[in-house]
Amino acid sequence: MSETIPFSGKVLSDLPLELGEGPTFDPATGTAWWFNIKGRELHELHLETGRKTLHALPFMGSVLAVIDPKRQLIASDRGLFIRDTESGELTAYAALESNPGNRSNDGRVHPSGSLWVSTMGRKAEKEAGAIYHVGKGTVTRIYGGISIPNGICFSPDGTTGYFVDSAINHIMRVDLDPATGLPAGEATVFSDQSGNPGDVDGSVCDAEGRIWNARWGQGAVDVYTPNGTHIARHAVPATQSSCPAFIGAKADRLLVTSAWQDMDDAARKADANAGQTFELGVTVNGRFEPAYTL
Repeated sequence: MSETIPFSGKVLSDLPLELGEGPTFDPATGTAWWFNIKGRELHELHLETGRKTLHALPFMGSVLAVIDPKRQLIASDRGLFIRDTESGELTAYAALESNPGNRSNDGRVHPSGSLWVSTMGRKAEKEAGAIYHVGKGTVTRIYGGISIPNGICFSPDGTTGYFVDSAINHIMRVDLDPATGLPAGEATVFSDQSGNPGDVDGSVCDAEGRIWNARWGQGAVDVYTPNGTHIARHAVPATQSSCPAFIGAKADRLLVTSAWQDMDDAARKADANAGQTFELGVTVNGRFEPAYTL
């Protein structure tokens, strides 16, 4: 039986974001990055100094992958761009879709250096989204007909991938080619969460293959073993918890974003921390995200 663990962490950023999402960590610079998708912002936090920087974006960014200390790959509603880390200059890299009604959403780098990135309707239109594999600039559509694609993460050895349509809440599992990150079989249901409150949102997979999943609407991060058993729920002090990321010099801390999207004034007053960014306050056996290979 799973246990519920009270929040014992801290606020990393008290700036309330409409849609905080897509966190990641660059161990080379000790910097955490995340987005306010609807606010068209990229947020930067240097962990050691506590220095916070807000970068305005000309688009809705949602996924950041480190390429090297000087460059990042950003997924957005206008496609994929390479960002110069120092100047912020953006250079077009690849197109995802030609549908202006869609935007990018969830994504993560596979151990092979390829990227999985998803799209969805701007108003979460039914089955408007898809998941793409991006390998050295080649974009391949691997799953379609998804309403709210989320939960993309990979086992440490790269042989297993996970994803979810938050509108259905079936966490899916698929065998992968570890050399490329492409599917090597049919996706099957890893955990059926359709009868439980809240939406399965962003995920990360730790060094032991456990999945840490943010539960939108429940103010929580859930933990699943590699066989699909739910073993723990960590409370988050914001109802719309959206995505976790391993941070710190040893990847042993967990950052969690949240959102105030679709909340009226009364709901935001009742959910005082909505949209803030947190550290969970527990020691985790995490791992650093692979770099994207150009």
